[in-house]
Amino acid sequence: MPLTHTLPAVLAGPLLRRLEPRRLVVWLVGSQALVLTLRLHLPSRILEVPLDHCQVVPVGRHAFIHLIDVTLDNALPLDVEISYDLLFDNTGIADWAPHLLYANAQLPSFVLHSRIHQLVHGSCRKPHHSADEGLLCVDRLLADAQTPADRPALLMMSGDQVYADDVAGPMLRAIHALIARLGLFDEYLEGAVVDDSASLYGHSASYYHRADLLPALDSNETLRERFFGGVKKPIFTSSTADNHLVTFAEVIAMYLLVWSPTPWTLIAPQPPHLNAERQQRYAREQTQIERFRDGLPGVARVFAHLSTLMIFDDHDITDDWNLSAQWEETAYGHPFSKRIIGNALLAYLLCQGWGNQPDAFGELINQTQALTAQPQANHLDATAQDELLETLLEFQRWHYVLPTTPALVVLDTRTRRWRSEFTLKQPSGLLDWEALSELQQELLDHPSAIIVSPAPIFGVKLIETVQKVFSWCGHPLLVDAENWMAHRGAAQVILNIFRHSRTPGNYVILSGDVHYSFVYEVLIRHRNAGPRIWQITSSGIKNEFPPRLLEWFDRLNRWLYSPRSPLNWFTRRRTMQVVPHIPEHAEAGERLWNSAGIGQVFFNDQGQPETIYQHNADGKVPTRMAAPN
Repeated sequence: MPLTHTLPAVLAGPLLRRLEPRRLVVWLVGSQALVLTLRLHLPSRILEVPLDHCQVVPVGRHAFIHLIDVTLDNALPLDVEISYDLLFDNTGIADWAPHLLYANAQLPSFVLHSRIHQLVHGSCRKPHHSADEGLLCVDRLLADAQTPADRPALLMMSGDQVYADDVAGPMLRAIHALIARLGLFDEYLEGAVVDDSASLYGHSASYYHRADLLPALDSNETLRERFFGGVKKPIFTSSTADNHLVTFAEVIAMYLLVWSPTPWTLIAPQPPHLNAERQQRYAREQTQIERFRDGLPGVARVFAHLSTLMIFDDHDITDDWNLSAQWEETAYGHPFSKRIIGNALLAYLLCQGWGNQPDAFGELINQTQALTAQPQANHLDATAQDELLETLLEFQRWHYVLPTTPALVVLDTRTRRWRSEFTLKQPSGLLDWEALSELQQELLDHPSAIIVSPAPIFGVKLIETVQKVFSWCGHPLLVDAENWMAHRGAAQVILNIFRHSRTPGNYVILSGDVHYSFVYEVLIRHRNAGPRIWQITSSGIKNEFPPRLLEWFDRLNRWLYSPRSPLNWFTRRRTMQVVPHIPEHAEAGERLWNSAGIGQVFFNDQGQPETIYQHNADGKVPTRMAAPN
């Protein structure tokens, strides 16, 4: 990519976030605070909206996050294509971001659908994974759309939009180059070997050795292993955390680099000084990062044309975030690890959560603006930063509901956990009793609902059994023991919600997290009146499960948990009949589909899924997740 020496006005965006007939929410990052005008090209007229009240949060000397939140007096038309432009200094998107336009189009566009007739969804987008980019499947869908009805109603990203805890060396090098280029704010660090962020970036241990930046105390051994030493997972996969992002600036730079091609044109990072082994790893990762970077124009085009909603899972913050009460005691009991978590959550607020439901974050945004408005010598005030992060870690309104048809209910399964009453090591429930009660109230009297749960509610029984065994042995972290059935209370309540006579008759549960895709249809035994439940899992966007291992899990699960197997009676959902859909192009008997890509679901008028596809990032024919035989 050619290097740009002058800073462009827009660094990332626009990202279309929550779109409704009377309200449009758009996210954008500029190199300065921009005075913007929104121009909407409606079927019968052009509507020009000055954005006098656009909220801006500075995150560096040359980086300003904008949230455009427009309330309209008259509702926009439904089910038609609406072109739009964002103008400043008499220039529009065609001038400053031509890569956002499809062939023969002069402007980007969106469609407000009267109901959710189809959507696309996925999770787990790791830049340096060898798999192809799943979001480019959506780019191709939008490019091929001939009518408004051909376009999905929304893109739902159900977790791990970024990997703050698993970062390639070349990506970290690009992050540091972008921090310097944009003057992203520095910060002071307590509880680390280095005093501040500038010292961190220049330290010899900053690449692949971040564990060495912790104080060398025996009491910190658990903390060291948890955040920087890498988490060995012999049953599933091996994750490395030795380039774990630490500072607020690092996480903000990561978001810019994974959502927009423009920041890459501003930097020319060179490899750091590494030993021979690390040089080889860096070179391997560089190849994957370059492939990832080259796909970003198409990714940005998707975000500019399709309403995109998001919710965090663990890797947006750190691996196994809040998995158990013991994990929480360890992580929040040390100022350095608490700062790491808080910084990632603050970046999530500004880059993801804010656009989901702006009204929930007014006070937090005001507090953030106060923190970043006047840094001293480009450093954030440490006391004010700690106070903000403390408030943020206690915040409990990350979940949200869209008033769509069907209703879309997005769950926060990370911060409102039901902690084990027996031992601190046991996995916490994914929602506590109070949050589950609120969920039931949200669902009452809806004929149908789409629930977004980052982790599948109905998962693979064998894998859940393996996780249970490791949890009994006191090692839930080894196998990511985070499933709905791992906690007796949470499992019982969520299953009872499905049985409630006033909750929906049709549920579609969208999930990710697990790095493979599957569809289960779930029926309550001995009840003819329903409800009908579909568990639809699409994972990952740019990630995959180890193929041979998944093949064996799939095969063993079919053998051990066949419909007639007595082992089914030892599961928490024994009162329910779980029927897998068979992927159309699968080998004989295969239930689990292992290919990076994106899920697509078509709905009928009753809110039931008519057709379910998994689009494969490698370009193979889309896989139809066929109905049960």
